[in-house]
Amino acid sequence: MGRRRLGFWGRFAVMVVKPVLTVWTRREWRGMEHLPPSGGMIIVPNHLSHFDPLVSAHFIYDAGRWPSYLGKASVFKVPVIGWILRKCRQIPVERGTVDAARSLETLERAVRSGAAVVIYPEGTTTREPELWPMRGKTGAARLALATGAPVVPVVMWGPQRIFDPRTKKFSLRPRTPVTVVAGPPVDLGRWSGAVPTKAVLDEMTDAIMLRLRDMLAEVRGGTPPPLWSAQQNRRTGEPA
Repeated sequence: MGRRRLGFWGRFAVMVVKPVLTVWTRREWRGMEHLPPSGGMIIVPNHLSHFDPLVSAHFIYDAGRWPSYLGKASVFKVPVIGWILRKCRQIPVERGTVDAARSLETLERAVRSGAAVVIYPEGTTTREPELWPMRGKTGAARLALATGAPVVPVVMWGPQRIFDPRTKKFSLRPRTPVTVVAGPPVDLGRWSGAVPTKAVLDEMTDAIMLRLRDMLAEVRGGTPPPLWSAQQNRRTGEPA
């Protein structure tokens, strides 16, 4: 499933949002060939700004796919808004509740139906002081293990110039430079068919986050730090 048959609301979203982003940003897109033109996949971006979902959506759309993002199930219950989100093929998920397993089943169905599902493995904007990726949560790994779908890493640098979560500063400056790069699928073959234990999911998640960290280092330069843990307020070393 590519971006064909978007329906009225999908086309409307593109018509409204894309021209604004085209003026607002000066884009450097690389690696679009790593997003297959059809078939289910799991796209895992780094998350450094509340603005970057719009940037990643623009990139994924330009690559020929329609992105299906996860959203809090409560938002989908809001009249009109929830209906439009569903029409635009976005996916409601329950977080931190007994319904989390049901949400995973929803995601599995979306991937198996050919959707390009976008999961931010960090779960929130990074808390790392210099906006490097931090340790992730296991949702993307769990979905990859359940479906066998490719996990495509996407890194961004530049959306923080529009909204920086550290300072809360928002910029309307046109032609703000943003770079988005997709890489080959993360090699998770060593865990194929494994039982989804905590250890397995943590190892897979670290593999995903380290790939994102190293790709981001190629974009922004510098030496990347070890993965940072928000819960423990400390950095963690490379997985064995």
